[in-house]
Amino acid sequence: MPWKWGQLDFFQGLAFIFFEKSIDFMVMARSSYFSRIFGTSPVAPLQKHIESVVACVELLPSYFEAVFAGNWDKATRIQADIVRHEEFCDTIKNELRLHLPTSLFMPVDRRDVLEVLDLQDLIANKTKDIAGLVLGRKMAIPAELKTGFMSFLDRCIDATRQAKVAINELDELVVTGFRGNEADRVKGMIEQLHIIEHETDEAQISLRAELYKLEEDMPPVNVIFLYKIIEWTGDLADAALSTGNRLQLMLAK
Repeated sequence: MPWKWGQLDFFQGLAFIFFEKSIDFMVMARSSYFSRIFGTSPVAPLQKHIESVVACVELLPSYFEAVFAGNWDKATRIQADIVRHEEFCDTIKNELRLHLPTSLFMPVDRRDVLEVLDLQDLIANKTKDIAGLVLGRKMAIPAELKTGFMSFLDRCIDATRQAKVAINELDELVVTGFRGNEADRVKGMIEQLHIIEHETDEAQISLRAELYKLEEDMPPVNVIFLYKIIEWTGDLADAALSTGNRLQLMLAK
């Protein structure tokens, strides 16, 4: 039996409705997926990232205790833990970059999120670099430097913790529109971060002076790499401060 135009229009209409509903379903499924990742904003995964970054850097004290003791088996195990933590930070970073919405109605500017993310990730990357270089060369750090170095390291880690405290206020800042008492409170946190970072600079200067006194009795190559480890450790605090400063720029907008 030949098709009639009325029947053809009817089936075309059904096909169009089916197609339209399929598109709606896919959009809803995609939106639901992103909602599970971000909730209402990318703030939560950014906070999860800094939490993982700090967990990574907090492995360094026990790592260096093993290094100073010459326990390379233990140092190797902790270095492997550091690598796993850094890789987990990279996973969060990549997922956030991949799924970060481009909507104009995001509560936080997309570029701000990505810049803070990169600064946070630098801390985990530097942590892995420090542990890897020390282990790769099995660097023997003079016992005379232990007290000064461990104190310096602890204060650098304090800087990363303070950056985490500030970033954890982002959700409240979003609610208040980056204004008011909450903004003032976060500014105070960032000021404290500046103080901690300055203390790490002073500690780094003192530690370098201690190392300078020991240089004549050490192989020159070892001295060069030890200065590099001191520099990279200081970079942890510098990256934490840069994270805080980027947040401060967001407050000034």
